[in-house]
Amino acid sequence: MSKYDVVVIGSGPGGYVAAIRCAQLGMKTAIIEKYDTLGGTCLNVGCIPSKAMLDSSHHYHEATHNFTKHGIDIKGTVNPNLEQMIARKAEVVSQTCSGIDFLMDKNKIDVHHGMGSFVDKNTIKISKDGKETTIQTDKTIIATGSKPNYFPGMEPDKKRIITSTEALELKEIPKKMIVIGGGVIGLELGQVYARLGTEVSVVEFMDSIIPTMDKALGKDLMRALKKEGFKFNFNHKVKSVVNKGKSVVVTADDKKGNEVTFEGDYCLVSVGRKAYTEGLGLKNVGIPTDDRGRVEVDAHLQTNVPGIYAIGDVIKGAMLAHKAEEEGVFVAETMAGQKPHINYNLIPGVVYTWPEVAAVGQTEEQLKEAGIEYKAGQFPMKALGRARASMDTAGFVKILADKETDEVLGVHMIGPRVADLIAEAVVAMEYRASAEDIARFSHAHPTYAEAVKEAALAATEDRAIHV
Repeated sequence: MSKYDVVVIGSGPGGYVAAIRCAQLGMKTAIIEKYDTLGGTCLNVGCIPSKAMLDSSHHYHEATHNFTKHGIDIKGTVNPNLEQMIARKAEVVSQTCSGIDFLMDKNKIDVHHGMGSFVDKNTIKISKDGKETTIQTDKTIIATGSKPNYFPGMEPDKKRIITSTEALELKEIPKKMIVIGGGVIGLELGQVYARLGTEVSVVEFMDSIIPTMDKALGKDLMRALKKEGFKFNFNHKVKSVVNKGKSVVVTADDKKGNEVTFEGDYCLVSVGRKAYTEGLGLKNVGIPTDDRGRVEVDAHLQTNVPGIYAIGDVIKGAMLAHKAEEEGVFVAETMAGQKPHINYNLIPGVVYTWPEVAAVGQTEEQLKEAGIEYKAGQFPMKALGRARASMDTAGFVKILADKETDEVLGVHMIGPRVADLIAEAVVAMEYRASAEDIARFSHAHPTYAEAVKEAALAATEDRAIHV
């Protein structure tokens, strides 16, 4: 029976990063993955494939809407080829997953494929194709991630009533798609198909899209998506979703309590995700889960059982790949006797629509609720020469700073490449920079990043220069 210093269950971003860091720190490490490929949801049916589809559809949208203005004439019609888009997406996924295989070999991490479950705190059973093996370990990291969530009445059948997984493999471009949920997943995949010609209707229980982010971001993103044909239905409570064979019907109650129906070719159920902890044998080691399947951990991300840790989507907090990665490194270094830290307030959130949306720190709504006095500086993307040159003028950057100390408390962006720009804000806030600090950093011209400097200037005695 193989014996390890640490075994990681789950090979998503949190799991494989944790395994690599453990190996770097000299621990004999193994990773267990239920599926045949490594990488978890993110690499196989989440972050990576959805971004591949978003990029492909973005190119098509640019060709059909903006190329002529750029002086690029296309003879004949430009048609989307969904089959080829999905084939390219599959290539990207395959290359990325192969990269994880390489990293496991490079770091001498043993890979076991199969369903891992606890026999006891130091013994893990691996089940695959009716065969079982067991391995021994001193410590274990649970990193099994999450799966699509749904509520009663909207159970996916994976045919017409689909989740994000099936949305990445459709055989046709729908004429109409109903998206339940105005969060990140629904909007990203909704935009993929809206660009290809699908009429997308979003049905949302709350009163806005991306409701956990700063309200101004949701308003601006909704304005941009409406231009692409999105229709939004807020304050709607979905009661049922029915597959009619060649169509699907969604029944909901609107804000006034009136029953309304929506009909489309497909219904994408995107109401968040839930922890995937079934089949882990947690009861065998006495680890409880909450009503959402999550595991409780202490400040060191250790469960109630010494030596068993949990990270990523199986514990409380934002379900983000980079949050899981930070936690994986944190646990590995904690095991090695180091003293790492994670500032959860500085884990950025991103929506990869176009315009992109990104944020870190506190929102205006949170600051008002907490009674914190603040000042805000905002700068529109359309005032940038770089944005006008690329015809990407939608959006803005907003910086919130403490009214007395000028320390940056939150940065909220919508516009071109803000998924990358947000890193500047994270670095600044990690070092507790003031708005004036950012305002005095030199930013190359012409760039989108100049909007960050200008927003900081606006927050510093309202002295933005280019607006």
